[in-house]
Amino acid sequence: MTTNASDTQPASAPDPSRIEAIIRGRMGDPFEILGPHKSEGGVMGLTVFAPDAAEVTVLTPEGSDVAPLARINAEGVFWGEMPEGFDYGTPYRLRMRAGSHSWERDDPYRFTPVLGEMDEYLVAEGRHEEIWKRLGAHPVTHEGVEGVSFAVWAPNARRVSVVGQFNAWDGRRHPLRRRFGAGLWELFVPGLAVGDLYKFEIVGAHGDLQPLKADPMSFRQEQPPSTGSIVHGMHRHDWQDGDWMESRSKGTLHDKPVSIYEVHLGSWRRGAEGEVLDYDTIGELLVDYLRDMNFTHVEFMPVSEHPFTGSWGYQPVGLFAPTSRYGTPEQFASMVDRLHQAGIGVIVDWVPAHFPSDAHGLANFDGTALYEHADPRQGFHQDWNTLIYNFGRNEVANFLRCSGTFWLDKYHIDALRVDAVASMLYLDYSRNEGEWIPNQYGGRENLDAIEFLKGTNAQVVARTPGAATIAEESTAFPGVSRPVDQGGLGFDFKWNMGWMHDSLSYIQNDPVYRKYNHHQMTFSIHYAWSENFVLPISHDEVVHGKGSLLNKMPGDRWQKFANLRAYLGFMWTHPGKKLLFMGCEFGQEREWNHDVSLDWHLLDDDKHKGAQNLVRDLNRIYRDEKALHALDCDPAGFEWVDGGDDERSIFAFLRRADSGTRPALVISNMTPVVREDYRIGLPEGGDWTELLNTDAEIYGGSGVGNGGRIACRQEECHGRSVSLSLTLPPLATVILVPDR
Repeated sequence: MTTNASDTQPASAPDPSRIEAIIRGRMGDPFEILGPHKSEGGVMGLTVFAPDAAEVTVLTPEGSDVAPLARINAEGVFWGEMPEGFDYGTPYRLRMRAGSHSWERDDPYRFTPVLGEMDEYLVAEGRHEEIWKRLGAHPVTHEGVEGVSFAVWAPNARRVSVVGQFNAWDGRRHPLRRRFGAGLWELFVPGLAVGDLYKFEIVGAHGDLQPLKADPMSFRQEQPPSTGSIVHGMHRHDWQDGDWMESRSKGTLHDKPVSIYEVHLGSWRRGAEGEVLDYDTIGELLVDYLRDMNFTHVEFMPVSEHPFTGSWGYQPVGLFAPTSRYGTPEQFASMVDRLHQAGIGVIVDWVPAHFPSDAHGLANFDGTALYEHADPRQGFHQDWNTLIYNFGRNEVANFLRCSGTFWLDKYHIDALRVDAVASMLYLDYSRNEGEWIPNQYGGRENLDAIEFLKGTNAQVVARTPGAATIAEESTAFPGVSRPVDQGGLGFDFKWNMGWMHDSLSYIQNDPVYRKYNHHQMTFSIHYAWSENFVLPISHDEVVHGKGSLLNKMPGDRWQKFANLRAYLGFMWTHPGKKLLFMGCEFGQEREWNHDVSLDWHLLDDDKHKGAQNLVRDLNRIYRDEKALHALDCDPAGFEWVDGGDDERSIFAFLRRADSGTRPALVISNMTPVVREDYRIGLPEGGDWTELLNTDAEIYGGSGVGNGGRIACRQEECHGRSVSLSLTLPPLATVILVPDR
């Protein structure tokens, strides 16, 4: 197709080769030709690319004619000489005509940059701690005109354009200005507003046109399977949780009761017809449920936008956008606010370990391995078919750090549970010999990832006092929850995967064989204070053929529930904060399915209702009894009374707080045998109250117990001068406290 001018081109008009670059979408810096420019002869001319117009006239901002532009190219390039006094800073508008239709707009190529030099410098240095304020799409008033400022990092691109319905998805119409310092591209597009759909069209480093890319910094995206970004700006919410946030900033969670309810937003509850509920509805229902159940925190599986629902959010592409599956950013903020006002902390799963290779996402973003490593031995996760961030690149590390603090700062999230930390720490994670590249010292540690994690945790401490980070980390890497200034990674807590694997392995044994595996329930105490631990029974344990928590339990129906209750009693009294996946609290019978609601109808059954009653009371007692939580992270808070009764599969221990707080005595009988006259040594005399018995009838048990109160005797046992004689119920955990 010819692109020669349809009229004689004036001598002062732009160079034809540059006009050709514009109409072919190959102009790296559109401001070199579009907008006002002086020719070598000193003529001030104005160039406009308007392929859908037949005529273009330059106007004053008030609408008066300034000068007509001539069509100098058949594909829609217009140029005209401007009158005397017209200069680079002169404001103007454009009137277009095509047939009987006419319209006006501001010319994006008359405006100065929105980004400043300091923005470029901080991005290049990887030190821009609020990068979300500068990159992405922001509704602004620039030089007196309302519109949207677009900015994106793509240092190796040859051309970047913003496209959408506003320009017929034509990448030639709104190419961005290249800022050479940090590889940023930016453009102010007048007339656009909140709600406009957009993507970035990128000509890559090698001249190839990339698939349309969603904005890495967008605050809102289309509902999947659509993948466009939506102009939104920072969410607008009038926060009412000031008391909560002030209280949060004054302390840590280490000596507090932390009982976490893990939730997948799409399958906790659904509507009557199976429809997905929105943030508002979920928030209202959750507040009532969590308060009734006495949980202190809720943890949401990833809420960042993600293309594949079946990834449960663990393959995100929108690290600054709450998923649109459940509503708007404002609705998400409102849900968090409502939870805080009800006294419930909010944790979200955050995924900096990897990202999906979806064409609209970060993969090969500017035609190069920009966010990821180019070498698959460093940049590809074999387990998940995902890409690994290049943590050693300043701009990438900064992008991720800012994402983490963004959720804590702007959405008032109380803690980030960081997914798959083990995969970040080791270069040979899930790789065979020859499939990984050692670090500079020949080792297997990912030094860049380690520095990234330290930097992220340090930034969280500096920017959001009182917020926490929690590592899902399954190896023996030292110092995960030790502060950075003490040589650690800086997390507040680490998931105790060892306790989870050992205890679940133990409880799945038929009780007759448990005496041979007694160590699986006691070994965790040997390392219980090597880190600050959370005890997790998470979604990973009730999916992919693993069966529900209830159905891991051996025996008939009665024994399954009894085992479940005894296990939960042991968990809630063991040192460490608690996490339980939704449905486990009432004995969900089938595996978790992310496409359907939990089986709430099961609560019509007394056994399921009893399990729920137990978890409600465990949470209350754990919260109210300081001995059960204050020294979770201190060995002074635990003492074995008898951890070696393997023959009878009985575990007895004390939980303590300070000297002025009454201790709690915990005894778990992991066989279906009633143990009469079981004598146990005590730290002090007097009457002791049976605070909780998981075999109580209200929990669906047989009701075997001790009548609520027991008097101790001056009889030595377990090396103590006083003791009491108990009836231990079958498959049960009992908590006793002294009557002070």
